[in-house]
Amino acid sequence: MLARVSRPARLAGEVRLPGDKSVSHRALLLNSVAAGRAGISGLSEGEDVASSAACLRALGVAVEGDSVEGRGLDGLSPPAGALDCGNSGTTMRLLAGLLAGQGFATTLVGDRSLSRRPMERVAAPLRLMGAEVGTEPLTVGGGGPLRGVDWFSPVASAQVKSAVLLAGLFASGRTRVTEPSLSRDHTELMLQAMGAPIETSGLSVAVERPRSLRPLDVAVPGDLSAAAFWLVAAGLHPRAEVRLPACGVNPTRAGLLDVLERAGLGARVEHLRRQGAEPVADLWAGTAAAGRPFAVEGAEAAGVIDELPVLAVAACLLPGTSRIAGAAELRVKESDRIAVVAAGLRALGADLDELPDGLEIRGGGRLQGARVQPAGDHRVAMAMAVAGLLADGETEIEDAECVDVSYPGFFDQLERLCSS
Repeated sequence: MLARVSRPARLAGEVRLPGDKSVSHRALLLNSVAAGRAGISGLSEGEDVASSAACLRALGVAVEGDSVEGRGLDGLSPPAGALDCGNSGTTMRLLAGLLAGQGFATTLVGDRSLSRRPMERVAAPLRLMGAEVGTEPLTVGGGGPLRGVDWFSPVASAQVKSAVLLAGLFASGRTRVTEPSLSRDHTELMLQAMGAPIETSGLSVAVERPRSLRPLDVAVPGDLSAAAFWLVAAGLHPRAEVRLPACGVNPTRAGLLDVLERAGLGARVEHLRRQGAEPVADLWAGTAAAGRPFAVEGAEAAGVIDELPVLAVAACLLPGTSRIAGAAELRVKESDRIAVVAAGLRALGADLDELPDGLEIRGGGRLQGARVQPAGDHRVAMAMAVAGLLADGETEIEDAECVDVSYPGFFDQLERLCSS
């Protein structure tokens, strides 16, 4: 699909965000090993979460509509063949932890992009726990009993942390993960609400095997990573007013709001409340009075890793030089996001340098519509669409259907905002 985007006279309206992808995966995966039925509302309709649901069905779990019938900690069934995780790294890595202690071996496969992503960072701690793990392709389970470990993760990764904690549900003794900086904590919050013995301290989180997990009804909040595209577009468009109700604002995810505030594009946070274990708020964004350059580095970069492509778009139009560093993880996402974002923005006329772990962007100019190729990466495609909303002329985005991985209906929503 070729998407065409140009700057509208006005950008206004309310956006019903897709369900948070991270929470959606965990609501399915954790409830699959709970003792009973759980209801899930607001589940992400993206292809990544559909991959998690399909894998669980292959393991004997009844996932139907808005409910999951858990099989208990020891109730998963051997699948008939390899589990296809599609494009979803979360599905593959979290399932690796969930399956590491099973008495049967399971092979996890994915599309070409997922097959290139690093899995040894998950395999290493699982092997230390006593699991049988191979990586080409990723195969887990079928070995001896697991034992708890203290794992000092070299990267701040919620996927790695979650995989080890999920394996810890099936291990003897205590399993503890310590990170160099705090990654998103949806897994810990959900496990705690389900009755697992969870203990957090600073950058460490520990779990012990529970007798069982209580099923947990989950109302999935709107996805803040999806909100990022509209917050940037509204802040930089000359006539904009956009409202985003019921958006998740978990502190381990809300670094985006801090970066936007520093850049002069701050969103208004209203009606802060809790929706189950997660904090939720209504967000409002409109044309910013004045923007400023920004820097994102180190631990902060890890906390906004999914939002960095659209923040790079913002940097092109803000005055001065902005710098994104400490984001080498972008090299091993669905694409080499640093290279693909840099190529797309250069095609639109941006002045930037590609760094080994980020981008240095000299802003203050104008973008000119062009044809861009997001390399099948959903977040890059949506970032280029935001650039098109702010550029002169028309921007054409090739293979734009890749946005369905996380945000089906993105371009329909964009059209509604442009025509209101």
